[in-house]
Amino acid sequence: MSVLVQMSDPHFGTENPAVTEALKRLIEAIRPQCVVLSGDITQRARRAEFDAAQAFCASLPCPVVAIPGNHDIPLFNVWARMFWPYAGFQRVFGSDLEPVWESAGMRVVCANSTSPRRHKDGELTPAAIERICEQVRTGDRAKLHIVALHHPLHVITESDRENLLHGHREALHAFADAGVDLVLGGHIHLAYVRALRVHIPSLSRELWVAQAGTSISTRVRNDQPNSVHVIRTRTVDNRSGTPVDGCDVEQWDHSAGDGEFVRVRVTPMDRR
Repeated sequence: MSVLVQMSDPHFGTENPAVTEALKRLIEAIRPQCVVLSGDITQRARRAEFDAAQAFCASLPCPVVAIPGNHDIPLFNVWARMFWPYAGFQRVFGSDLEPVWESAGMRVVCANSTSPRRHKDGELTPAAIERICEQVRTGDRAKLHIVALHHPLHVITESDRENLLHGHREALHAFADAGVDLVLGGHIHLAYVRALRVHIPSLSRELWVAQAGTSISTRVRNDQPNSVHVIRTRTVDNRSGTPVDGCDVEQWDHSAGDGEFVRVRVTPMDRR
């Protein structure tokens, strides 16, 4: 079994210390092979905020694969935004804005959906979509293939339609054709998991999205709790015991009552 944790939108600079410590305890207990940090790592791309993120990641018992979000690009420093938009991120997480990570059971291909010329919106150009698809096509098809990016490719509320990634329709069809199984996203601070073919019948195969809430920030949405996803590959259906190829996507919410993250939902995701 391969296990990873997806945490998104920690917005260091606005983190809740008690929630941050609770998340450390959860990750230490689960011992995943990897943590995928899907953007908006900082609130304003300040050095101290990136330093806090670096210290948090260094305290974890596993590697961290990170991608930038729109908040990780300087907003008020116009020169830095124009000429060195990712300098703070790269100082902490390295020069690669689209890293690839894999284990025995899964392969994670990261996509940088931010653009310095856009204040908030995300974008994937045709060239970027093809670059990500090529990374997927060259991988071992026996593994669960995951694409991680910051901006959403599918939303469930009308108010979030304005947050959809520019190029989302093209990306969804191309990802399905290339063999992507699951897309991880953040940005909107709302947690949900959806199978997309029922909404988009023209997809060539089933494609799932898992949108994460904010992991540790006080900037929660409509009193939604802080949350993360835990993704576990499986080869046997947990209910029937029959062979199956897929994973379970678990939603873990922070409980104000006992101060810990608790599992509130498990979504079985079968590959088809």
